[in-house]
Amino acid sequence: MNQTATFSFDALSRAMIKSDHPGPPPEDMFRPTSVMALMEFESSPNLIFIQKADVAGYPWRNQMAFPGGHWDPGDGSRKATALRELEEEMGISKRHVDVIGSLGHFQTINQRDIEAFVGVWDQEQEICADASEIQRVFHIPVGHLLDVHMEKGLNGRTPGFDELTYPYEDVVIWGATAKILHHFMEIIRAEVMSSCSG
Repeated sequence: MNQTATFSFDALSRAMIKSDHPGPPPEDMFRPTSVMALMEFESSPNLIFIQKADVAGYPWRNQMAFPGGHWDPGDGSRKATALRELEEEMGISKRHVDVIGSLGHFQTINQRDIEAFVGVWDQEQEICADASEIQRVFHIPVGHLLDVHMEKGLNGRTPGFDELTYPYEDVVIWGATAKILHHFMEIIRAEVMSSCSG
């Protein structure tokens, strides 16, 4: 299918604003966490993922994820949590990230409520991944993710847990990260790509 995914920062911002996003769950039922779906705009846009460390006993061992972690009262906001965790895990300061907005809330089976934010990295600072938490960093083309999204027929519906996966090279994005990615791909597919073709 070979999706080109050559949309602009402005088109993405407009699409984020006009799209509906999943709302928060009832208070006190889930532990609040935040992640950053970090983008870079090269000749075509990429999304940056991390593969969690291969450490025995680590609940998220080897899983693909967006940078993020648990909310701390000192953060002040869930957006601040995402930016703090991004700096702690990747060494990327908030000065180098333009946060477009929130993708909404996504719950996990272990009682976490993840609020996902989209940010654009200016690439003026080197990634310095925390090896105690991260074993690899992936720069995955949005075009590839859209190809998978469309070829597997994930578009226009809410897929089941077992089929909601996005393979890339020797890894697979699944679980809560795949739920966030699915929502983001639907926004890009329905809003951004259509505006570019129009």
